[in-house]
Amino acid sequence: MKKLLLATAALAAISCSGFAADGGFKSIFNGKDLSGWDGNKDFWSVRDGALTGQTTAAKPVEANTFLVWKGGEPANFELRLKFRLTAQNEKKWGNSGVQYRSKVLDAAKFVVGGYQADLDSPFRYTGMLYEERGRGILMNPGQKIRISPPDGSADAKKGKGKAKAKIDVLATTASAAEIEAAYKLGEWNELRVVANGNHLQHFVKGKLTADVTDTDSAAAAKSGVIALQLHKGEPMTIQFKDVQLKTLP
Repeated sequence: MKKLLLATAALAAISCSGFAADGGFKSIFNGKDLSGWDGNKDFWSVRDGALTGQTTAAKPVEANTFLVWKGGEPANFELRLKFRLTAQNEKKWGNSGVQYRSKVLDAAKFVVGGYQADLDSPFRYTGMLYEERGRGILMNPGQKIRISPPDGSADAKKGKGKAKAKIDVLATTASAAEIEAAYKLGEWNELRVVANGNHLQHFVKGKLTADVTDTDSAAAAKSGVIALQLHKGEPMTIQFKDVQLKTLP
C-alpha cells in the first residue's frame, strides 16, 4: 500500500509540473523558469507558467530575437505547444514564430535562421512556412506546396524573394476564412509541427495550414535547433506553454 501511495503521489507531481509525457512525447519546458533555454533575458521570462517574450515602447526589441532550446538539433519529430499572441498597440499588430531545423547564426545576439511556423496578427501569415534569413515567404497559409531548386532565372541567381526557390501549389488544405476563424488573438491556440524527411506540416487548432515537400536539397534543412521568436515592431507579448516533443524514426 505504501509503495502504491508513493507511486500515485509521484504521478500526481509529474502531472502538476507539466512534465507528463504521453504517446512518446516529452516536455521540453518545465513551466517554472528558463532552464534548458537560452535567450536575451531583457525580453524573455517565464510568466503564468509560460515562456514569455515581450517588447514594449519603453524597452523595444531592436531586431528579431530568439529563445533557443538547448536540448539538441532534432531531425524527424513532432512538436506540439500552445501559444498566445497579445497585441498591445492600436494596430493590433503582432508577429512571432516557432523555428525548427534551424541554425544559430549569432549566439551573442540570439539570431536564428531556418524553417519557421509563422504566427501573426492581424491574421495573414499564421500557420504558413517561412524561412527566416533564408528563402523568405514560401507560401500562403492553407496550401500544399512543393519546393524545388531555383529555376536559373536572373532573379533566382540574385537571390530575390520567391525566386530563391521554385514553388508549385498543389492543393488547398484549409481556406483563409477557416484558419482565421479557428485562430483566436489573445487566447491560447494549439500549434503542431511535424517534420519527417523532406515533408513538413503545420497545424493550427487542428487545421492543416502548411503541407510542404521541400525537394531543394541545397537549401532544405535536415535537422537543427528549435527556437521561439520575438519579432521587432509594435508593443506585443508572445507566450508559449505545454511545449512537447516526440522523436520520429
